[in-house]
Amino acid sequence: MSVSAVEANLSEDERAGLELVRISGGIHQSDFWKELDVSSRKGSRIVESLVEKELVEREETVYDGHNTYFITPTARDLDFTLLMAGDMLSPFIGEEEVDPNSDAFSQWIMNLAYQE
Repeated sequence: MSVSAVEANLSEDERAGLELVRISGGIHQSDFWKELDVSSRKGSRIVESLVEKELVEREETVYDGHNTYFITPTARDLDFTLLMAGDMLSPFIGEEEVDPNSDAFSQWIMNLAYQE
C-alpha cells in the first residue's frame, strides 16, 4: 500500500500526531501527548499505530530523568533533492566552511545549471 493510501486512512488523531512529528522533526513521547492534548494512554496508542504503519520511528531514551521514547518521521519523509545537483551531493554537507572558489563547489553549481 502506498504512503498516500496509508495516510488517507488515518484517524483525525493519527493525522494530527503525524503532522506534529513531521513539523517538530522529532519529539519525546512524553511531550507528544501533551502537545496533542490527549491522555498519555491515547498518545501511546496513536504512536503505536503510526509506528505499525511505518510513518514514524520510535527509539527508547531518557528525558527529564524518565524513560520515554523519541518519535521521529521515517526517512522516506525526508527530501534530499534540494541538496543534490544531478548525482552530486552539496559540498556544504559535513563541511564547516566551504570555499566558494573550490573545484568541488564550482562543479556542483555547474551540475545545478545543467539540471534546469
